[in-house]
Amino acid sequence: MRTYRWLVIILVIVAVAIWIDLPNNPGIHIGGINRDIDTRLGLDLVGGVQALLEADLPEGTTVDAEKMRTATRIVENRVNGLGVTEALVQQAGDRRIVVELPGVEDPTVAISTIQETGLLEFVDMGSTPLVAGTIIVTDIATSESPRADERVWHTVMTGDTIENVQVSRDPSGQYVIQFQLNSEGADIFADYTTNHVGEYLGIVLDKTVVSAPNVNEPITEGEGVISGAFTIESANNLAVQLRYGSLPIPLKVVETRTIGPSLGQESMQKSLFALLIGFIVVILFMALYYRLPGVLADISIIIYALVTFSILRYLPVTLTLPGIAGFMLSTGSALDANILIFERLKEELRAGRKLNQAVDIAWKRAWPSIRDSNVATLITCTILFWFGSAFGATIVKGFSLTLAIGVMISLFTAIVVTRTFLNLVLAYVQDKNYSRWFGI
Repeated sequence: MRTYRWLVIILVIVAVAIWIDLPNNPGIHIGGINRDIDTRLGLDLVGGVQALLEADLPEGTTVDAEKMRTATRIVENRVNGLGVTEALVQQAGDRRIVVELPGVEDPTVAISTIQETGLLEFVDMGSTPLVAGTIIVTDIATSESPRADERVWHTVMTGDTIENVQVSRDPSGQYVIQFQLNSEGADIFADYTTNHVGEYLGIVLDKTVVSAPNVNEPITEGEGVISGAFTIESANNLAVQLRYGSLPIPLKVVETRTIGPSLGQESMQKSLFALLIGFIVVILFMALYYRLPGVLADISIIIYALVTFSILRYLPVTLTLPGIAGFMLSTGSALDANILIFERLKEELRAGRKLNQAVDIAWKRAWPSIRDSNVATLITCTILFWFGSAFGATIVKGFSLTLAIGVMISLFTAIVVTRTFLNLVLAYVQDKNYSRWFGI
């Protein structure tokens, strides 16, 4: 009964894995859960943009480490908010940030969105509104000193009080940005709009006027709308900046590169064909040399591939060339475990043990070697992942992550899946058939 319970669990896992691996998977959209499932490829496979951002501060100025970490986190949030597929944002040194955007076709918009400081101010303009695009000086502390003849505009509140942002359309079909304030911002907004009906409230981003709407009536619910001849792209970009806050330090683009895929379409097809040939050769070898256990191991390896790939798609993990190499290397680990077990099984059968007893002893004696080798591999993966994170070596991170996931799944398939299948067929194997079924 225990064997059949494991069989049911395995079949359920395989069914879920196959569903996740479907090329046109619809994703999970149930209730409040909205998750797309697809295969995400890295820069070396699909190309994209790589940019190097640096703190825009005078040379010799010490960059606060906490502010730099905060800036890195905000840049990552902005990039993800743009919908870029599995982008990489990595701090490099004490004043630089590396950004990789796979599959991005228009790097200018994306880079400008993530590097802008994103300081939103609601400015009291009285009865003199300014047109969109006008650069002004506000009384929020800046590194620039205003000239004596410059007017300094009063900032009523900043974007720090914004709690929620979304893009929508007004009755005329124009794109607008709806925002909701927190309790503090709602009180300030209600007080200002109550006392300044008929005047203009300027909405200013990084000292540039976005729009200057007229206060028609008191707004006491803590909600408002930003309008200003937006396209869908510019509205989304501004919403991303507002949603994830302003950068604590300004950033400038030091270098930007458009990267083509390392493998062209033809090379990719040849690589996949070579992978298929290698997989078929391994399956045939296992079946011919180990007979019945080899066939069961082949089924386990196929299940291993389905489950591992489904996990890489669901998490999701960006697949790069080194990542694919890690995945293939873990396939070898899965085969190694099966080979250790089967060789032990042959030894026990040659020694004259009964099949059930030989299977149990083979698993017990092979387990220490399987455990120690896989634990050593996982420790190495942890060290490599730490190294990649600390020094911005994304190639190393991708390799170590896919290898670690593959090793853990290979343990499951070798110890659980193969053994379950073998237990199911033990009743059909007679003592006199050992040589034919197990190749001894």
